[in-house]
Amino acid sequence: MVGSAALLAMNDAVSKFLSETYPVGQILGLRHTVALLIILAYVHWGPGWAALRVTDRWGQALRALIFVGTTGLIVLSLSVLPLATVTAIGFSSPIFVVMLSGPLLGEAVGPRRWMAALLGFAGVLIIVRPGTVGFDWLVALPALAALVAGLRDSVTRRLSRTETSISILFWSTALVILTSATTAPFGWERVVPQDIVWFVLNGALNAGAHFLMIDALRLGDASLVSPFRYTGIVWAAILGLVVWGHFPDAWTLAGSAVIVASGVYIVEREAGRRAR
Repeated sequence: MVGSAALLAMNDAVSKFLSETYPVGQILGLRHTVALLIILAYVHWGPGWAALRVTDRWGQALRALIFVGTTGLIVLSLSVLPLATVTAIGFSSPIFVVMLSGPLLGEAVGPRRWMAALLGFAGVLIIVRPGTVGFDWLVALPALAALVAGLRDSVTRRLSRTETSISILFWSTALVILTSATTAPFGWERVVPQDIVWFVLNGALNAGAHFLMIDALRLGDASLVSPFRYTGIVWAAILGLVVWGHFPDAWTLAGSAVIVASGVYIVEREAGRRAR
């Protein structure tokens, strides 16, 4: 999970770097094309093509559409905001999973998990600081991305009852590529030779991060491995400082701490609830 968090932070850093030259749709299309090729190679030499079988077509389609929105909002956020800020706000998605698990999954959410979710949302407000002089409406982008990611994760939990992880990842990735291709008429930049390496690296990092995350959750107890995904905030802060000279301010650090504490508590409560 630590490796997955590191690769995701590197993936976001490369996406942010590419967004300085290329439009969001082009980045998503080329990045996920590389990721799809890696997924196909894994399926061919791994579990076999039967692993891509679809049982719930409408569920797969819904999850894929939400995945398109999530990835688009994240890359758009990275193009206009510091890496650490986008990462910190993005980690609030488990909070929205709690809020959506009742109406979407029919799960009972107790008062303690609601308090943890509200505390995590307070952490987002600490970073965003609406109504203050330093407020920027652009921070609404990663907050919206976190909300959509929470919806994606809620749908994924329901979909995983009938579909394999690699099937979900494959079809969602394929729809990102198809959707991104529709943006080509509105302007794609010619890819210079040295940037081909960055696009390939971007796709490989994205696919590798998701493979590691899936394996971590498959091999280890979720309550043990899930909190380690928050190490991504540390990786993002280091990369943001080294590459762009961005260091999180005190508000971002404080809000990040609150979001992480809330997320870890939610994971622990979820594990305890399932054990009972």
